[in-house]
Amino acid sequence: MTARDNDRDWWPPARVVESPNQDDRPPGQAPELLVVHAISLPPGEFGGGHVAELFQNRLDPEGHPYFAGIADLRVSAHVLIDREGHATQFVPFSRRAWHAGPSRWQGRERCNDFSIGIELEGTDEDPFTPVQYAALARLIGWLRPRWPGIAPDALAGHSDIAPGRKTDPGPCFDWARLQRELQEAMA
Repeated sequence: MTARDNDRDWWPPARVVESPNQDDRPPGQAPELLVVHAISLPPGEFGGGHVAELFQNRLDPEGHPYFAGIADLRVSAHVLIDREGHATQFVPFSRRAWHAGPSRWQGRERCNDFSIGIELEGTDEDPFTPVQYAALARLIGWLRPRWPGIAPDALAGHSDIAPGRKTDPGPCFDWARLQRELQEAMA
């Protein structure tokens, strides 16, 4: 890894907890898409560190009845933003995180190959917090100049790239608010 890659691989405000669930992107492929997700573990509960445990393959299948069905999943995201706006980064941006699954964006399959996955701690049914929108806007504002292949309109929800299979970030995610936050962050 070059120093330049390192300078753009890790978001400085984020705590780093590296996930084993990552690999190389295809040769010559840089990030071109940002994908917003929502996650809570157990579903509808916040805090507790279970998302980080899942992304590190350390989720105790006996810790909650729901965990038994997902503990063997091998998934990750680049960054998780919790309800308080704190960020944890699991995968360097130059590498492929395993967040999108079977997916398609603008006619291209396998979105993990060319995207950055950002998880927000939340659900489809709960509004996200103001500090989550602010942190997400700061992260996007930091990423775009470092990864110039990410166009201003290259921002999608998991539901947009995997319709019928995924619903997150859900109807409570306020895309207009995110756009306002992005404009304020760039002013």
